[in-house]
Amino acid sequence: MADPLLIRQVEAHPLRAVLPTAQRTSQGDWPALELIVIEIHTESGLTGLGECLARRGADGYARFIRSALAPKLIGRSAHDRRALWNAMRGTLTGRTGGMLVECIAGLDIACWDLAGKAAGQPVWRLLGGVGRERVDAYASSINWAGQARMEAEVEAALARGFRQIKLKIGHPVSEAIAWVRRARAMAGPDILLGVDANWAYDTADALRVGRALADADYGWFEEPLRPDDHAGYRRLAAHLPLRLAAGESDFVARQSAALVVDHTLGLVQPDVARSGGITETWRIAEHAALHDVAYAPHIGWSGAICAAASLHLAAAAESFMTYECMVFDNPLRQELTDVAAGDVTQLEDGRLTVPQQPGLGVALRPGALDRFRIEE
Repeated sequence: MADPLLIRQVEAHPLRAVLPTAQRTSQGDWPALELIVIEIHTESGLTGLGECLARRGADGYARFIRSALAPKLIGRSAHDRRALWNAMRGTLTGRTGGMLVECIAGLDIACWDLAGKAAGQPVWRLLGGVGRERVDAYASSINWAGQARMEAEVEAALARGFRQIKLKIGHPVSEAIAWVRRARAMAGPDILLGVDANWAYDTADALRVGRALADADYGWFEEPLRPDDHAGYRRLAAHLPLRLAAGESDFVARQSAALVVDHTLGLVQPDVARSGGITETWRIAEHAALHDVAYAPHIGWSGAICAAASLHLAAAAESFMTYECMVFDNPLRQELTDVAAGDVTQLEDGRLTVPQQPGLGVALRPGALDRFRIEE
């Protein structure tokens, strides 16, 4: 029997969009975003879509995919996703992270999309879903951008019906502490609040902020320290009665594994467009479930295909806690595909509906690639 998923062609499209409103974190302003859209075409005529996290220099990612990774896939079956993953990773002697794994991510997502289409099933069902048809979602993120803007964004999230909200925080520490207290007063006691520091602090400052978060009954403290500061994370976990969250900056399961095993992390947050696609992200989610650690997909400033893939993972993961629903305008998330899976426009009573269509359940809008394409 002929294999319907024999790969004939791989296309990598570098895209860029200027945001209507620049996003601000403790690391600075982001007025524009970039990413890679992958199309994998099979001999049977099926096309799979994927996305690579490539916030800057997307044209370089595209050239690398075409020259170094696409030849590893041509003539092989998208059914063999683990074999393809390992073949691609071996391109640069099996390195654990960086641009290589972000590129692999988009190609892997496209292979899963193909597998779902060939089987006539949504990806979450291929993963062995737990029967979850809707997922809890949190508003992400309230910008670290001055009191008036922050308060307005909290009010807007509450008005949309969110029961969970994440705030960005940074320096000075005194202002961050005052802000988290103000946000709790605005939201009231029944709204789940979390914060994301984007590596803003050293351990001493993180302890100060973490104590204030615990006093204000926050649900999680995300990336207070550099991702590689495992000793610092362990110190925070030993002194704070608060769930620590991290993982979006990791690439493969081994990088977060130790902090999951010893429960330093209470919430692991891989980004499917960075952490090797669905194949490796599923490994991270399954490992978290094995050790009773919660899983929440990171989406951030990614596009529509990442958001859709993340929604399938959220639907299937046993230890899933909450889905990152982005509330700012991003053309690469809102105008790239026919269905805005996981978008705030799909929110109902603080939850999002899981796609039921085969594969990822999204298709590119006509002309979208040309509209956002980076000229190479």
